[in-house]
Amino acid sequence: MRFPCATIDGAALRHNLAVVRNLAPASRVIAVVKANAYGHGLIQTARALTGADAFGVARLDEGLALRAAGITNEIVLLEGVFSSEELQLASRANLQLVVHTFEQLELLEHAAGGHDFTIWLKVDTGMNRLGFRVEEFANAWSRLRRCKCAGKLRLMTHLATAEEPENPATRRQIETFHALTGSLGVERSVANSAGLIASPQARVDWVRPGLILYGMSPIPSQSAASIGLRPVMTLTTQLIALRRVPKAEAVGYSGTWRASRDSVVGIAAIGYGDGYPRNMRNGTPVLVNGREVNVVGRVSMDMTAVDVTDIEGVRVGDPVVLWGEGLPAERVAPYADTIAYELVCGISQRVAVEWKE
Repeated sequence: MRFPCATIDGAALRHNLAVVRNLAPASRVIAVVKANAYGHGLIQTARALTGADAFGVARLDEGLALRAAGITNEIVLLEGVFSSEELQLASRANLQLVVHTFEQLELLEHAAGGHDFTIWLKVDTGMNRLGFRVEEFANAWSRLRRCKCAGKLRLMTHLATAEEPENPATRRQIETFHALTGSLGVERSVANSAGLIASPQARVDWVRPGLILYGMSPIPSQSAASIGLRPVMTLTTQLIALRRVPKAEAVGYSGTWRASRDSVVGIAAIGYGDGYPRNMRNGTPVLVNGREVNVVGRVSMDMTAVDVTDIEGVRVGDPVVLWGEGLPAERVAPYADTIAYELVCGISQRVAVEWKE
């Protein structure tokens, strides 16, 4: 028995990278593969996406893992490094650094000789998370240019509300960044996935797609299919039991759902122990034998109940799709008051992973 199972489609990854290139044909692509490639598998995903110009990871161990696996593309540490030991490791692995604090800048200023980093200085134009504030930029940029270990210099910022196309904050961020950096003559990066889709002015020298590479839309008003994306992860399991539930009887812990009619409830072999959220509400869509039905009752650690009353011929062993092909993750996520990012990143280690090319 191999269920639940997350099937990862390598051909869909490459297709989605092609969509990115069509959206930004004049830009180079940093494919963001942090957090185990959004739950899709770091090494396998990178191997499927070697056509990207670079990879973006959050932390040093992710970059070192890619190098150990033989990945030769440029690799950008999006959080940078935080000690002289990490600086040495990053140098040996030929990793690019993002610098976003004065502490990191001081680390570079006091670095021993022998380094020649490509360094991205990050500007905070409104996210208020990482990066030098606009009023700090000139000082940080001047100091970075004097660092002996700084080879090629690049600039980036991060958009806070790009998934809301009508929000004027995105335009203000982009205009601020361009005004601050446009005359410096260095390569720059602005667009994340949502910025790529909704803000053409954010498609500069480099773009940084994450979610859209995995076939999901970051913009609530636009489906992945409308953008031309294909889902990469399909999470499936099987029915392991069928229960006849008389009208008015409850199902599951705390009896959060009661049958409004004599019903047939299927028990799917997946639960919060596998990363399927416990707070999925009654009515969450799933597919059984390709037909859409609803979750009923509270998700358990290993099992989830679904109402299969209207599926003729349903039987134990029938396939269940929780999200992916035929059921976009971004459609499912709101039923757990979350986003598609969290769903795919949350798959647990006991879920089998199968790759197809």
